[in-house]
Amino acid sequence: MRSPVPRGLPGADQDQFVELPSGTRICYRVDGPPDGPAVLLVSGLAEDITSWSPAFVAGLVGRGMRVIRMDNRDCGRSSYATTPPPGLLRQLTGRPRSDAYTLRDMASDCDGLLDHLGVGSAHVIGRSMGGMIAQTLASSWPNRVRTLTSIYSTTGSKDVGQPALSTLLLLASPPPRSRSGAVRAHLRITRHLAGTGHRPDDDAETAHAESAWDRSVGDQSAGSARQIQAIQASGDRTDQLRTITVPTLVIHGDRDLLVAPTGGKATAAAIPGARLVVVPGMGHHLPDSLVEEIIREITDHIASVR
Repeated sequence: MRSPVPRGLPGADQDQFVELPSGTRICYRVDGPPDGPAVLLVSGLAEDITSWSPAFVAGLVGRGMRVIRMDNRDCGRSSYATTPPPGLLRQLTGRPRSDAYTLRDMASDCDGLLDHLGVGSAHVIGRSMGGMIAQTLASSWPNRVRTLTSIYSTTGSKDVGQPALSTLLLLASPPPRSRSGAVRAHLRITRHLAGTGHRPDDDAETAHAESAWDRSVGDQSAGSARQIQAIQASGDRTDQLRTITVPTLVIHGDRDLLVAPTGGKATAAAIPGARLVVVPGMGHHLPDSLVEEIIREITDHIASVR
């Protein structure tokens, strides 16, 4: 385990912490005007605060939003669980351990953070696993969510949103054990997932991978395995999604090799009144070349209920 207080780490002075009643310690950052509409960004699998690019955060702040980002449990500088991670066989067969936490537990962390910040309700944006957490927050704590935006996420049904075989083979690679290995692994999977129309910026992705490695205070591979287990332990959430009543925007790329586009379509079909936006050429990646378009869709969505 690396030091929980990185020395000279860019942005570390922006990190704030709260100990939730559950005992989970959450690291978070807040940007933008204190009186702006609150927007909560929920990251995906193994993604920390810095997975939301400066351009994306600046795009929301520039439109007057108060942007709240957090490290999910088992990632970044938030708490890492002490329970053993599931083995590869359990992950492949979808058999979570009996001590697994769930997406609802992770949504409860979001609820607790908003409590701590005195935010009654927020516009919630989640991507990939973060979309699943955001969906769960909207269904279980509907008064907390003013609008929901679910980006390249899915319902949990095994019939939709499944990854391509090429992606599964990449994800089965041994986890990196060094900073340079983490950078190589991140570039490899990002290039694979980025889609055909918007290629990743290698320099920006390298900087992100280095920062994410430096910020981690726990075993990243074990944390990722427990997060995967949380998704599996939550099962098919389609019926749960049908109870969501907040205005919902679903964004998905038509070249997504991690969460197939059927996942986004099923999400929009399950949530009453949800609007689906399919982005041509977009994969399972949110590059700066798409930020303006995505921000416009989100802020128009938010403005429609303000």
